[in-house]
Amino acid sequence: MFTETDSINRREPRFDWGLLFALLGLMTLGCAFIHSARLAVEANTTHWWQNLWCKQLVWYAVGLGGLASVCLLDYRILARWSYVAYSGAILLLVAVLIPHIGAYKFGARRWIELGPFQFQPSEFAKLAFIIALAHYLSRPQDELKQPKIFFGALGLMALPFVLILKEPDLGSALVLLPVGLVMLLVAGAPVKFLRRLVLGVGVLVALLLVDILFAPPNWRIKLEDYQRRRLLVYFNRDYRDFAPPNATAAELQRARLQQRTDFYNVEQALISVGSGGLTGKGWRQGTQNLLGYLPRGVAHNDFIFSVIAEESGFVGSIVVLSLYAVVLFTGIRIAGQARDRLGKTVAAGVVTLLFSHVLINIGMNIRLMPVTGVPLPLLSYGGTSVLASLVAAGLLQNVYMRRKSY
Repeated sequence: MFTETDSINRREPRFDWGLLFALLGLMTLGCAFIHSARLAVEANTTHWWQNLWCKQLVWYAVGLGGLASVCLLDYRILARWSYVAYSGAILLLVAVLIPHIGAYKFGARRWIELGPFQFQPSEFAKLAFIIALAHYLSRPQDELKQPKIFFGALGLMALPFVLILKEPDLGSALVLLPVGLVMLLVAGAPVKFLRRLVLGVGVLVALLLVDILFAPPNWRIKLEDYQRRRLLVYFNRDYRDFAPPNATAAELQRARLQQRTDFYNVEQALISVGSGGLTGKGWRQGTQNLLGYLPRGVAHNDFIFSVIAEESGFVGSIVVLSLYAVVLFTGIRIAGQARDRLGKTVAAGVVTLLFSHVLINIGMNIRLMPVTGVPLPLLSYGGTSVLASLVAAGLLQNVYMRRKSY
C-alpha cells in the first residue's frame, strides 16, 4: 500500500523544463551565429557537413546525451566517485603539459589531440573540482569550523589552479577562485576564514597589477608575454612607456606598432557591438565579420557575442542575456530547494562557473574585462566547452530531480 509520501516521491523527479528550453534556445543561437561567423570562410566548402556549425550540432547532440546520462544516477552516488574523477582530471592536466601528448598551439599547451578531435582537460577539471569540493564540504557543520578542513578545501582548489596556470591558461585558472569561494560560503565555512581569503587574494591581485603596470623589467613577476600585453591593452597603457631608456626611434615605432596590433581585436569587437544598433544588420549581414575586420580566426569562438550583437543588435543581445538569466536563476532556485548540503553546494558551484564564463566572455567583448580564452557557454564553438556546459546543466537537473526524494 503506497503512502502519500511515496506518491510524492514518485511524482517529483522530473526535469526543469524552463532550464531545458533555455539551453535549447542558446544552442539554436549558437549554431546559427557560428554559421554566420564562418560564412565568408566556408561559403565555398564542398560538403555542408564540413562546416563548423554542423560539427557544433554533433557536439550539441553528444552533450545532450551527456546531460541525460548524468541525470540517470543520483548525484549522491556520483559524489562517492568524485575523488576518482578529480584524480583523473589532475592526471590529464599533468599529461597535457608533457610534450608529444599535449598539443602546443598559440603559445600554450592546453589540448590533447585525439585524431581529428581536440580535448581540453581544463574544462572537465572544473566540473571534477566542483563535485570533489562539494563532496569534501558535505560533512558535519562543526568540522567545517576547523582550520585544517578549510585549508584542505584550498588545497583541492590550488592543485588544478596551478596546473591550469602552467599551461598557461590564466582565464580558466582564475575561474576556479570564485567557484571555490562561493561553494565554501554556501557550505557554511566560517566567514572569518573567507574574509581572510578574499583579503589575501585581493592583495596578491593588487601586487600583480602594480608589477605589470609600473615595475621595471628586472623586477617583474614572470608572465607570458601575451598575458602581460593583454593586461596592458585592458588598462590602455602606452607600450612606449615600457621601452628601455635608451630606446631608438625604430624601437619606439615597433612598440607602437605592436600596441596597435594588440588593440586591434578589442577595437573591432567594440565596433561590431556598437554598430548593431537596436535590431542589428541582419543575420549573415554583419559587415565587420564578413569583411574580416573582426578577425575570422576568433569570431566564431572568443568573439561570438560581437557577431550576435552586430547582426541582431541590442534586441538580440538582450535575448542572449535573458536566456542566460533563466539558466542562472533556475540554478539558484535549484540550489535553494536542494535537500542536502551536497546538492546545494554542487548547484551553487555550477551556477558560479557558468556565470563566471558569461561575465568574462561578454565583458571582454565590450572591454569590461581583459581578453582571455574563456568561451561563452553553448555559443562559442568548441566541443569540450559544449560537453562541459551541458554536463554542468545535467548536474543542476540531477539535483532538481531529487530535491524531495529520501
